[in-house]
Amino acid sequence: MEYTLPPAEKTWENHLLLNAFYPPLTLEQPRRTPMRELISTILSHRTTHADEELAYDRMLEAFGDWAGVLAAPTTELAHAIRTTRWPDTQAPRIQEVLRRIQTQTGGEFHLDFLADWPVEQGMQWLTDMPGIGLKTASLVLLFNFHKPVLPVDTHVHRIAQRVGMIGPKASADKAHQVLLEQLPKDALVLLNFHKHNYWHGQRICLFSKPDCPKCPLKGFCNYYLEHYGPATPEALAATPKQWDTAWGALPH
Repeated sequence: MEYTLPPAEKTWENHLLLNAFYPPLTLEQPRRTPMRELISTILSHRTTHADEELAYDRMLEAFGDWAGVLAAPTTELAHAIRTTRWPDTQAPRIQEVLRRIQTQTGGEFHLDFLADWPVEQGMQWLTDMPGIGLKTASLVLLFNFHKPVLPVDTHVHRIAQRVGMIGPKASADKAHQVLLEQLPKDALVLLNFHKHNYWHGQRICLFSKPDCPKCPLKGFCNYYLEHYGPATPEALAATPKQWDTAWGALPH
């Protein structure tokens, strides 16, 4: 039965099905600059995308540029990013990150040097900074520098556990390693795997009340088997083949 497929085969099947279900992505244009990706992802922890964007805009409106953010009184920076979950914690973290970037570049604020570094070196340098974990570092390295790494956010982690790509008790940090080992070291594959599972977790495989009848993964998903039993031929035939824009726009 498909439900007993080895985890690595489920991971690849997940990629193939979601790559057909959702619009494919390219590596040509990253969504944000490396600095914005890094700082915005720090701001995004346990925060909605709208509040993250508001905090980022208010920060630069208040202090002008990264030099201004670094020089700002920490309490004023915390006030500017007050729409985030923990502004009093994030403000000094952002300033420390900016300080380390400035030191690395000899006084500038950019991450261009990461393009020439090996993956392991870039990952180590990023995760050594306060407030930057594997997910944030992976987002920057994959989206902006096309490094073969895989960001695992809450949506990717949840789907991987429900389907059976990783163990039910595997942490998000462990999932970064396990899923990456199961996929080709190809930045385009990894980008699409991340984004498609992110969209899937936002729109179908929700934390509560997942829309399992609409899900193209039902034929091998452990969660579906547990809650609905084996998918019938009729249920599989009725599964949509592609995302319908009538269901709503896909998340950022």
